[in-house]
Amino acid sequence: MSVIYYFNDEEKKMAEETYRKQQDLNILHIETKIWPAEKFYIAEDYHQKYLLQQHPFICNALDIDPGEDLIKSHVAARINGYIGGYGSVSAFDKEWPHWGITQKMADYIRKELIKSSL
Repeated sequence: MSVIYYFNDEEKKMAEETYRKQQDLNILHIETKIWPAEKFYIAEDYHQKYLLQQHPFICNALDIDPGEDLIKSHVAARINGYIGGYGSVSAFDKEWPHWGITQKMADYIRKELIKSSL
């Protein structure tokens, strides 16, 4: 399930504004919920960046181990999304040169993005 949790009125307002803007850009209805944050538990390591972890050689190449490094890695989060088919090839091509990955890795991730988007 896709949920945006907010901790205060400002975060709620930002989430609702972003939701509306994104919904206007999409043909399909966005299923993301916006709920107040209550207790939050960090998921077990095997749940973190799950799609990326199905391609362990990428984590190895980035020198990111499961655990806190994986949880906090912005690059891992971005790659996880692209591998899941979220985002466009053009957006990916603008981002990946700043991540410290090789052309070969970028080509692989791009293929996964295209395959997942079909």
